[in-house]
Amino acid sequence: MDYGTFETLRVELQDGVASVIIDNPPINLFDLKLYPELSRLSSQLRDDDNVRVVVVESANPEFFIAHFDVSLILHLPTHRPAPTELNEFHQMCENFRTMPKPTISVIDGRVGGGGSELTLSMDMRFASPNAVFSQPEVALGIIPGGSGTVRLSRLLGRSRAMEVILGCEDIDAQTAHEWGWVNRVVDNPSAHAHALARRIATFPVEAVQAAKRSILRSDDHVVEDLLAEAGEFNGLLHLDASRKAMKNFLARGGQTREGELRLGALVNEINDSASD
Repeated sequence: MDYGTFETLRVELQDGVASVIIDNPPINLFDLKLYPELSRLSSQLRDDDNVRVVVVESANPEFFIAHFDVSLILHLPTHRPAPTELNEFHQMCENFRTMPKPTISVIDGRVGGGGSELTLSMDMRFASPNAVFSQPEVALGIIPGGSGTVRLSRLLGRSRAMEVILGCEDIDAQTAHEWGWVNRVVDNPSAHAHALARRIATFPVEAVQAAKRSILRSDDHVVEDLLAEAGEFNGLLHLDASRKAMKNFLARGGQTREGELRLGALVNEINDSASD
C-alpha cells in the first residue's frame, strides 16, 4: 500500500512494523487535516497484510494529540436522532482496537480529548515521565464522545473513570500508570515500544492474531456502548451552556500552545467565566 500521500502523518514499514509519526503543528490538533488522514490510515493498516504491528507516536515532544478541534464541534449539527451505526471517529478508533495486529501508542507530552480516546483504543500505551493525560470535555459542556467513557471505565474501573471524566484534571504519567491507563512509564517509550513491536513481529502471525482475538472477547458490548455514548454526546450539542463553555474555551486560549500546556487550569477559568 502507498503510505506516502499523507500531509500530517509519516509512515515507515520495516520488518512488519508500521511506524506512524503524527506531525500536525503546532499542537497536533485533531482537525480537518489530521482527522481524515488518520481515519484513512487506520483502514489501510488494518487491511495491509505486510503490517504485523503498529506503533503510533508524535513528532512533537510537547503533544501527542491535544484533542479534537472544538471549533469543529461547534459546527456539528444539533438535534440529531439516536445513532444506529458507528460514526467515523468511533470507527477509526475501533479499527485500531480490532485490527488483526497489535497496536501500540507512544505518549511523550500531553494527550487529551479525542487524542486520548485514540490511544485508549490501542492495545498498549507506553509513556514518558513527561506525559500528561486529560479528558476535559465535561468542563466544555459535552462528554468524551469518541469512546472515552467506554474505554476508561473498562481500563480504570468506575470510580477512577468518574474522577478523570468529571474532574477534567491533568493526570500525570505515574498516576496514569498506577491506575492502569498506561502499561509502563519509561524514559524512552519510543525505543521500548519499537523493541517490543519488533519482537512481536517475529512471532507466528496466526498465533499473534489468535491471541488478540481471544483477549478482545473480554470487551463485552463495546459497539452498543459506543452508540449510546454518541447519543449522549449528540444530546448536549444544542445546549446554550455547552456552546458557551466551548466558546469560552477558545476565547481564553484553548487550541493555542500556551493555553493547552495549562489545560487543567484553563478549564477552571472557562467555567468561572461561564457563570459570570
